[in-house]
Parts: sequence; C-alpha cells; structure tokens
Amino acid sequence: MARTEVEATLVELGLADVASATALSDEAGWNQTAADWALLIRLGRAFGIEHSDHGLVATALALPYPPVFGWVSMVLVHGPFRRRGLATRLLERSVTELQKRGLVPFLDATPAGQAVYERRGFRPADALTRWRGCGGGAPARSFPPIVRSHLSGLRELDETAFGADRSQVLADLLEREGVVALGDPAGGGHLLSRRGREATQIGPVVARDSEIALSLVENALDAIPGPTLIDVPDRETALVELLRTRGFEPERPYVRMALGRVTAFGDATLVRAITGPELG
Repeated sequence: MARTEVEATLVELGLADVASATALSDEAGWNQTAADWALLIRLGRAFGIEHSDHGLVATALALPYPPVFGWVSMVLVHGPFRRRGLATRLLERSVTELQKRGLVPFLDATPAGQAVYERRGFRPADALTRWRGCGGGAPARSFPPIVRSHLSGLRELDETAFGADRSQVLADLLEREGVVALGDPAGGGHLLSRRGREATQIGPVVARDSEIALSLVENALDAIPGPTLIDVPDRETALVELLRTRGFEPERPYVRMALGRVTAFGDATLVRAITGPELG
C-alpha cells in the first residue's frame, strides 16, 4: 500500500522518520530523544501507522536481543487516533517480528497497559519503579570513567546480567554528549547514563553486590546536574532507600512482562537499574 492512501497504512520506519516519531513521544510526555529513536531504529524494526492527512499517528518497535529474546517498545498513538485499535495492530506486528526470529517478546508495561498485554498472553516477570529527583552536579570521585575501549571488559558481566549481548547499545550510550559512565576497576559493576528530553536517565546499573551498586549510583548522582530518572527493580531495597535519602520520589511503577515466560533470561540479581523501558 502506498503511504498516500486515505486509509491509515502500516509502514516500516527508517531514520528519515526520527523527527515524526520523536514528536509522538514528546506528545506523550516521554523522555526519549531523537538519538534514542535513531538507536532503536538502527538496531530493531520500527513500525508505524501513517495517515494521508495527519502523517505518522502511531508507532511500535521490535528490538531483537538474540539469541533468545527481544523487546517490544515505543507503543505510541497520537491523541485523536487512540481507541481505534492502532496500538494493538502495531503490537501484533512487533510480536510477530520477534517470534519469527525465534525470540521471546518482553516489554515494560505501565499499569494502564498491563491489562492490555495480559489479554495478549504476556505475564509479569518483574516489578519496577521509576524514581525522579535531582543530581548534585559535582565531580564523581570513587570510580574511573568508562570509555569505549573498556567495553570488552564490561561485556561479560553485562551479558550475564541482562541475558544477551547489548554491546551495541552500550557503545552508543558511551558516545553520547554528557554521558556519565562509571566502572568498578575490579570488574564488579558499571553504570551509564544518557540525557533525555527532560531528565537524565541513569541505567543500566549492573553490579555484583549491593555495596558496589550504591557507590556507583551515589557517584553518578553527584556527577549529574539537574532532573534525573532511574528505573529500579522493587527488590533493590537498599538502592531505594539511598534514592529516598537523596530526595527522589516514586513517579510510576512498571511491570516487566514476557510472552510465554515468567522470568528473565539473565541473572536479574545483578540488575540494579534497567537501561529504560524502551531498551530493557
């Protein structure tokens, strides 16, 4: 079908569509930037609904993390086009894309979306909360910064924690302007951040023990100026307490969900904060 037809048409998005996709996530008040959209489109398959009179009105994305799972993310619909089944249509297309590659679909759902995904067969695998506060804007001192040449050194621990090789994601984040990237010299953990539309997102935070995780986050909070977000598994009670003492407050819960599975593939005990609901 041509993009100019009157009926809304499902299309695959490319880098030329980054601005239109970013406008949709901005409308929803989400924190993603054009750089995030470009990363997702490069590494995954992004789908959209285009209307001849309104342009891009809905999106969803299938992000593969071979060999065993992938992520469904950025399910967005322009306000006037909601409740027309567009999100369901794009969700199905994204799920199909992952399943035909033999990958188990995962996603991070808001409470409003959880019931929708459960009807599709997704089941809860973990509980998360987004915390919002402000960083201190002071230099980090306890951990050396990570640079791209260090990527091979942290890859093994990161893959063990997450359950898949996401070195392309980490490499992209390390190239971002204003990134805070900290690593334990002994290989016990690492932390990255990225600037968002309205706040800096901390994540991933991967650490072998809670003490390293707390030190990484505290150093990052000292180094990041201004509004800051971090998505933390609810089981990380020590980290939650640290955030509270730094003035952070819970903003919204997320439910990590999977289709045909109820647990993550990696070692979830090593994951102290996720990269973000769009990246896993």
